[in-house]
Amino acid sequence: MENLFEVSEVKLTYKRTLELSEMLKALSSKEIYNLLKQCFNPETIDLTVSFKVLLLSPAKNVIGILNVSEGHSYAKETVRLIMQAALISNATQIIIAHNHPDGDLTIRALDDCITKQVKKAGEMFGVELLDSIIITSDSFYSYADNGKI
Repeated sequence: MENLFEVSEVKLTYKRTLELSEMLKALSSKEIYNLLKQCFNPETIDLTVSFKVLLLSPAKNVIGILNVSEGHSYAKETVRLIMQAALISNATQIIIAHNHPDGDLTIRALDDCITKQVKKAGEMFGVELLDSIIITSDSFYSYADNGKI
């Protein structure tokens, strides 16, 4: 007879590789842009969409950067994956970012939609969305700087 109560084990892990004193701090949108730009592939930033999340401590130390997706701007699972990463890493604040390969920093309806969804989900879990940043190979747009967060 089969064991009806046998289930798969789920492990949630996060391994910090730096001491708190060694972690970068997310201070201004310009500094965040400079950090993010290093995380985007310079060979594809003008070719394909990438979506990333900066996971932050209460002191705004960068705990980690999650590559959420490559090649498409949004999927149903995006918000859930962002919240999962924030909770696993014990992040209390996040910054979401994606690029516009066409170089146009004009906000699109999908940009507003994902920003609102992440903000709402974060409020449910005690994870504050500090900014939503759109980057191109030579510039950026910050929702926070423009009063849209």
